[in-house]
Amino acid sequence: MKTDFKFSNLLGTVYRQGNLLFTPDGTCLLSPVGNRVTVFDLVQNTSYTLPFAHRTNIDRLDLSPRGNLLLTVDETGRAILTNFHRRIAIHHFSFKSRVSALKFSPSGRHFATNGEIEFAPFVLHRDSAAHFDTVQSIEWSSDSRFLLSASRDLTARVWSLDKEDGFEPTTLAGHRQGVVTACFDAAQESIYTVSQDGALFRWEYTAKQDPETDEEIGEPQWRIAKKDFFMQNDAKVNCAAFHAPSSLLVVGFSNGLFGLYDLPEFNMIHQLSVSQSNIDVVTINKSGEWLAFGSSKHGQLLVWEWQSESYILKQQGHLDSMNSLVYSPDGQKIVTTADDGKVKVWDVKSGFCIVTFTEHTSGVSACQFAKKGSVLFTASLDGSVRAWDLIRYRNFRTFTAPSRMSFSSLAVDPSGEVVCAGSPDSFDIHVWSVQTGQLLDQLSGHEGPVSSLAFAGDGNHLVSGSWDRTVRIWSVFGRAQTSEPLQLVSDVLSVSFRPDGKQVAASTLDGQLSFWNVTDAVQEGNVDGRRDVSGGRKVSDRTTAANAAGTKSFNRITYSADGSCILAAGNSKYICLYDVNTGSMIKKFTVSVNLSLDGTQEFLNSRNLTEAGPRGLIDETGEASDKEDRIDRTLPGAKRGDAGARTTRPEVRVTCVDFAPTGRAFCAASTEGLLVYSLDTDFVFDPVDLDITITPSTILATLDAAKAAAEANTIDDDNTFLKALIMAFRLNESKLIRASICLASSVLSHTLLKKPPHLEFNLLWFESLFNCHGRYFKENSGTFAPELRIVQRAIDDIRENLKRLTEKNLYDLSYLLSKPVLADKKSASALLPIADDDVEGGDDQMEDADGSDGDWIGLE
Repeated sequence: MKTDFKFSNLLGTVYRQGNLLFTPDGTCLLSPVGNRVTVFDLVQNTSYTLPFAHRTNIDRLDLSPRGNLLLTVDETGRAILTNFHRRIAIHHFSFKSRVSALKFSPSGRHFATNGEIEFAPFVLHRDSAAHFDTVQSIEWSSDSRFLLSASRDLTARVWSLDKEDGFEPTTLAGHRQGVVTACFDAAQESIYTVSQDGALFRWEYTAKQDPETDEEIGEPQWRIAKKDFFMQNDAKVNCAAFHAPSSLLVVGFSNGLFGLYDLPEFNMIHQLSVSQSNIDVVTINKSGEWLAFGSSKHGQLLVWEWQSESYILKQQGHLDSMNSLVYSPDGQKIVTTADDGKVKVWDVKSGFCIVTFTEHTSGVSACQFAKKGSVLFTASLDGSVRAWDLIRYRNFRTFTAPSRMSFSSLAVDPSGEVVCAGSPDSFDIHVWSVQTGQLLDQLSGHEGPVSSLAFAGDGNHLVSGSWDRTVRIWSVFGRAQTSEPLQLVSDVLSVSFRPDGKQVAASTLDGQLSFWNVTDAVQEGNVDGRRDVSGGRKVSDRTTAANAAGTKSFNRITYSADGSCILAAGNSKYICLYDVNTGSMIKKFTVSVNLSLDGTQEFLNSRNLTEAGPRGLIDETGEASDKEDRIDRTLPGAKRGDAGARTTRPEVRVTCVDFAPTGRAFCAASTEGLLVYSLDTDFVFDPVDLDITITPSTILATLDAAKAAAEANTIDDDNTFLKALIMAFRLNESKLIRASICLASSVLSHTLLKKPPHLEFNLLWFESLFNCHGRYFKENSGTFAPELRIVQRAIDDIRENLKRLTEKNLYDLSYLLSKPVLADKKSASALLPIADDDVEGGDDQMEDADGSDGDWIGLE
């Protein structure tokens, strides 16, 4: 089994904090998710996560005007410059302090972050210090000569990149609350400023006019030309974005509303509620058609097309920590459950959430698929086990116990006929019939809460692990449902069956992994994983990471597809992969290096330990922050609840892991989100048979020659179109391949298409493709589904035509063979045309074998 798994994608969460960003072509949206960046392709309906990771959560990001360089800055001011197309980190830089605004210049030579920096060698070009509060936005003029900054100190300021004759830095004052954004109009003649209290000022560079004579008095300067107000009652303006070419202003309010206004007339075009909480960030793509909104409190990410009034993208992650996950049998979907009571189905290829089930009224603790993959079962703390139809996306069956209790573990028979659940409130295992929904039995024998359940691959046995330090193997469909306990030395946290059903693995509270033979009930191996899984020290811990007791066990284990390895994870930042036969650790995966989470550091910095406690748990903002942000509405001692208002730092932990059915990927539900690790992660330039003559210019020249030959209707003896197609395939450039295919198809329509189709050749081609690349087609069936359906439809049509033709021939032959044999038949020579009149013989010589004459039934 290959074990070189690498981080592939981040699902389960779509937005955390920071600003959103459209690519220059307006087709992709970049969203900061913790310490990583996720890219959503809104045209192809796919998403991927960039491979680099910051040490803390990302605050700001921006793309160069060409779209090839991405600059991201985290909470500590550390920046990473990345080649966006190649997904390679180029340079690391530290700004020494937190960056609140970031913007590239239109020329692409500079970027501004509360001051300007020339980014090629990362040399400070100019340092401007005038604002005495946080700078909330920075905008460049179209010629990259001037800067416009908005701050919470109630002012906006105009700067120049270089010294300009006759120009002095200007302060635009007049707002009563902090200025959220400031921007130039398309003609660079007006400036718009939006403040937090809902005031919109338009500034123009004019001289003061005499009210009596209307003559200009004094020197021209920036003055307020018009004042407008949004009038949203008590709601404040959280964010705003201005699209200068179309003069559209988008404003997001703290009550979840956003407004779209046409400037300078201040006409309201739309007003819509898109979130239950405040909108933290809004941005507009280059064409001004799509608006992107982000809400950090609920983890929402929305892209709205205002002209058609429809959603292009509407995604939301779990509001609370995920409890369990499971791969679908075809490996195309991942189902996650969380404490927020929601069940989400994620598409592995696109990275988007397909459907969300909200019928559960409490945290969902476990989920499991039936073998066919169209039925999903979930267990919840609300006392119900539900069955979901993933074809019609509905809940078609609900299972409950005779007395109200919460369920924490779940197992489903591979045939999908029986579902079992365990509860921390009862020591029995409840067994229901899926078809009738009736409770069939309660398996009693454990003396403590049942923590984990698993069915064997053949469905003959059920294994259960309990806090009574025993593992029991049950024969659910047998006459005698008693079981012999397998005694362990500590509480059982998780159990798992090997895919062949001959071995059981159990994880215990002391960090041990035990392997048992199902037939003989004999222990076959043991792994001590306490040192492997322990790691990471919390800010409030007084003991070192090596001595922390809470991280020395595996909460969830699962076998690989071939049963040779086992994957284990727990309340730490590590995921361990072990070889079952030798008991050795093959690889250790680090879930996160995000210092914004507790448990990612092995050693704490003593400078952060103050007399009042750890610095990370002290609110140092005080009166500098808004009153609404300082109000703590959480219950005393609560560590879970509202993710946007909790007072404790989130801890890095892995609650569940699962292998893909193909064995080429696995997924982990962690505090960071849904982490997908895969063997197929290389994003490389993959040409074939390249030489020095294969370049884009030579391919374009060959295409032009082939096009000229096609337009002149001349005979192409050199097959120039075919040569261009092969060259494009070798270079592996999508645009050149598309152009070559279009040209080749136009030439084929005049030449080869006049010949009869070669059915056998096409069928052999399809057969070879499926034999060689069948696994890839299956793993990427979501991408190739339209093409595969077209091929299947064409082959079915050919089969139906052949079937009708053979049936017709069969009926014709049966009709001919069923004719009565006549007394006299003409010989076969009667069918031949008589060319000469002097042929001897004639009708008299045409006799049958018995010597009698007969009439010949011939074919005309």
